[in-house]
Amino acid sequence: MNRINLICLGVRDMARSVAFYRDGLGFETKETADCPEVIFFNNAGTKLELYPLENLSADFGAGLPTLPAGHFNGMTMAYNVKERSEVDSVLALAKSAGASILKEPQEVFWGGYHAYFADPDNYVWEVCWNPTMPFDDNDMAIV
Repeated sequence: MNRINLICLGVRDMARSVAFYRDGLGFETKETADCPEVIFFNNAGTKLELYPLENLSADFGAGLPTLPAGHFNGMTMAYNVKERSEVDSVLALAKSAGASILKEPQEVFWGGYHAYFADPDNYVWEVCWNPTMPFDDNDMAIV
């Protein structure tokens, strides 16, 4: 068991999240509806799924812990870029799509350059350039 095929984000407002990821950030999908029951994005490698939060919660069953509003769940997703300047352009794209900027682009102690933003449901994304992390022929970061 050494792979992740799909990351599912439970979202509060499908139309808003579809607009953010598909229309704002340009994530690729065959789905054309603005408020589908579920949507899958065709990223290189792992796929991203958006699913209504209440349906996802119901699938889990009762008794699951929840975080109070405004608390960080400890999970981030990363979008690694090939060139330093792409951090700024990706962050600008995210901001124009409606993201909340959590950390402006800056140099980091390990020699890279990164920033953080949150989507409409407060899922946290890091946009990162790492000069020591090349990409393979499938545009996947080699770690």
